[in-house]
Amino acid sequence: MKDISIYFSPIEEQGVFDNQQIGSVIQQNTSKGFPILEKGGIAMLYVPEYRGDSTVVVENNSVAFRTEIYKLFIGSTWNFPLYDLGNIQPGATLNDTYFALSQCVTELVKQQIIPVIIGGSNDLNVAIYKGYSSLEQMVNSCSIDGMLDLGNPDLPVSSNGYLSHLLLDRPCYLFNHANIGMQAPLVSPVEFELHEKLYFDICRLGEFNTDFRKAEPHLRNADILSIDLTAIKATELGSMAYHAPNGFLADQICQISKYAGISDKLTSFGIFNYYSSENHLLVDALIAQMIWYFIDGVSQRVGDFPVCTKKDYIKFIVHIDDFKNELIFYKSNKSDRWWLEVPFPSSTNSKYDRHHLVPCNYDDYERAMKNEIPNLWWKTYQKLV
Repeated sequence: MKDISIYFSPIEEQGVFDNQQIGSVIQQNTSKGFPILEKGGIAMLYVPEYRGDSTVVVENNSVAFRTEIYKLFIGSTWNFPLYDLGNIQPGATLNDTYFALSQCVTELVKQQIIPVIIGGSNDLNVAIYKGYSSLEQMVNSCSIDGMLDLGNPDLPVSSNGYLSHLLLDRPCYLFNHANIGMQAPLVSPVEFELHEKLYFDICRLGEFNTDFRKAEPHLRNADILSIDLTAIKATELGSMAYHAPNGFLADQICQISKYAGISDKLTSFGIFNYYSSENHLLVDALIAQMIWYFIDGVSQRVGDFPVCTKKDYIKFIVHIDDFKNELIFYKSNKSDRWWLEVPFPSSTNSKYDRHHLVPCNYDDYERAMKNEIPNLWWKTYQKLV
């Protein structure tokens, strides 16, 4: 493993904690030295880089979220190391920061350590993606965001416009992107239409509020999850830095974090647009709980993503009238979760092996039984061929 300690500045020791609190077990990057990273576990890092958002002026970078995290109690099923790697300070240029973060993501993912990134502006997702592209790994991303963030590829990367830059990257390793929480008033018709043409997935905020199960397969299908704090209803954050009249509630965002952690496929977790203000204590406490629920979810993974053997799954075959392909569903005996198999040409590169089994809901199976082909089948098939 490459030495990534050069990218971090150490943090101050956070005091004394009860032996059942996170602060007593997390291995920190302090003046005493950088932690020795073992295979597996979860590593937290902070990147106070805001130059990707020209509308934001950050006068001070609070790290009070650390104190909030450290004083929370350890979950009963946690049996892996926790690290706090410190802060990646902004480089001389924005690209310098991207490079540092991407290098860290690459090395951590190679060691099966899940990076939990608390960051500045949302464009830091570009650096996370580049960390995976260095591994030549096709990935799915998912954003919890009121906007779609496609942006204009002819303009510089920005907090609300970075996805188009990933798509133009060559070679492109982004297979699919899902948005959870889109709010129609915040998205232009042109951007929405392009999102649809790319066969990307959307679970609108209203759909989520009606039935959380509509969002769960998107979380289960993602390698990279990005949570934009501006997607949370401002009254839930209690800070003048946030002003969204509509959005996710605090318990909902923790629920999302928990399900993301449970997903066997997900290997990086990011929280962005973390702004400081005079009253940010509630923001810090919520970030701490989001991370706690994510860690707790990881500790409850059951390893049932059907990539190798399917002996622990029940197979369901559905025949659709006037449709040449059978629809094949798999249900896990371990978790009762569902997947839908989407065929792809034998000549297609094996890099798509992880992507032709698509997480779905029991509702998709019920629709198939009513002679309806699920939209996710069509969208995935179009990308595979």
